[in-house]
Amino acid sequence: MGRPLDLLLRGGTLVDGTGAPAREADIAVVDGRIAVLPAGAPATAAETLDVAGRVVAPGFIDVHTHSDALAAPHGADGGAAEADDGLRLAPLLQGVTTEICGNCGTSLFPSLPERLPELAEHLRVTFGLGPVRPAVAFDEFAAGQDPALRHTHIASLVGHGTLRAGVMGFEARPPRPDELDAMCALLDRALAQGAAGLSTGLIYPPGTYADTEEIVALAGVAARHGKPYVTHLRDEMSQVESALEEALEIAVRSGAPLQISHHKTAGRHAWGATLRTLPRLERARAEGVDVLCDVYPYTAGSTVLHAMLPPWASEGGVGALLERLRRPETRDRIKADIAQGVEGWENTVGNGGWDLISVAAAQTHPEAEGRTIADLAAERGIHPVDQACDLLLAEQGEVTIISHSMREDDVRRVLASPLSMIGSDGVPKPGRPHPRWAGSFARVLGRYTRDEQLLPLESAVHKMTGLPARRFGLTGRGVVRDGAVADLVVLDPASVRDTADFDRPLLTPEGIDTVVVSGQVAARDGRPTSARAGEVVRIR
Repeated sequence: MGRPLDLLLRGGTLVDGTGAPAREADIAVVDGRIAVLPAGAPATAAETLDVAGRVVAPGFIDVHTHSDALAAPHGADGGAAEADDGLRLAPLLQGVTTEICGNCGTSLFPSLPERLPELAEHLRVTFGLGPVRPAVAFDEFAAGQDPALRHTHIASLVGHGTLRAGVMGFEARPPRPDELDAMCALLDRALAQGAAGLSTGLIYPPGTYADTEEIVALAGVAARHGKPYVTHLRDEMSQVESALEEALEIAVRSGAPLQISHHKTAGRHAWGATLRTLPRLERARAEGVDVLCDVYPYTAGSTVLHAMLPPWASEGGVGALLERLRRPETRDRIKADIAQGVEGWENTVGNGGWDLISVAAAQTHPEAEGRTIADLAAERGIHPVDQACDLLLAEQGEVTIISHSMREDDVRRVLASPLSMIGSDGVPKPGRPHPRWAGSFARVLGRYTRDEQLLPLESAVHKMTGLPARRFGLTGRGVVRDGAVADLVVLDPASVRDTADFDRPLLTPEGIDTVVVSGQVAARDGRPTSARAGEVVRIR
């Protein structure tokens, strides 16, 4: 080496993120970049860490987060969110060095300027961290990320729901030609500025109001930039197979690479359907469709409570929703729609039940957190729909829930698929968030890789690093090779495991020793340092 190294990781086993067999090597860091040295090669460094008996891997890439607002401007004064620092640290302490946010159709940008106030209210309810200030463009979003709060790198997709709300509000209708042109132009500008792709959340208003033609037009813009179309399917329950066909049609017609978000077959009517959906994805790849998926290693999901209501209830935005929920006739209609179903609506409660829906975050009613809607309703002697509506009104729409809706064998099949990568789908809100935000990557490495031997360590690491880096165009990340960005994790394969659970959702995993972000040691001995080396990643 021409100069002393900044950092040397000596004596470890390298799992380089490509899926190649593990090998002995020393890893050097200089000026924020990696050099791979033969094991035991002479070298001096400002800091040398003995990592014998440990695995050195690329920093993990969480391809599916909702952490957009954790370090973004809030309120009229543009101040940082008053979020618990434990929420911001949870990814880093399980080895994540890059997060991809803007998923499920919701990002903090883009919007026409005149739509910003209405959009801000929608984002407040979605992100649950107090008032949220949306951005007109990706550049504004990037400039607003507070480096003092950025432990990890962040890249962002363009959320279709935000895009739609930012142009045409929350109306349940197709866009006019001029509105679709405006959406395409805003998307084109965001992608040119470095956004990572287009996402949809087709169960969430206003995204659910869009038809296939609208999405094809927008996905075509992503295709021209060589960036993926990332979708929370229109239905992950009883109609998951037809929803998957819609996504594949959009990919074929637009030419965009397709990423199926948090692939699952949830609810009793869809249990076991991964026996058909995964072969369908493999067949599509064989036919030339660039389709992959991501998955989190739990049988419970998490989302906002108002997503349990039929889509018509949210038409017009948050204010209109809350006004409707005060009316007895609205509640009667909701009860009937959940019982009978509505064509084209996922109907989570109808596919499961209110006894499977627990409150994760209700800021002014913390006593409700951790309890099911069914139990809370029984305690008050009322219908569960009335309980849900009362809670939404009391919290001004800002309630997050956890839904226990999946089966373990389906989760295992998706984890083992060569088409899947790992994403936490973390929803980092105060209260009792889903433990996946703090535990997903350690859980895959400990439970599913070491203990159950569902997949080899090299494959598990590839799903967390090289595969997502290639999918999202994260050049120089996701692999340990000469010249790559020095994002690294050191872990003990014999002891790594998740400890977070639904009662204590932010407990730090065990066995993640050291995390390096842009060449700086950001976590040491499982504890954060003062380093703040995270940055906004622009994908060109």
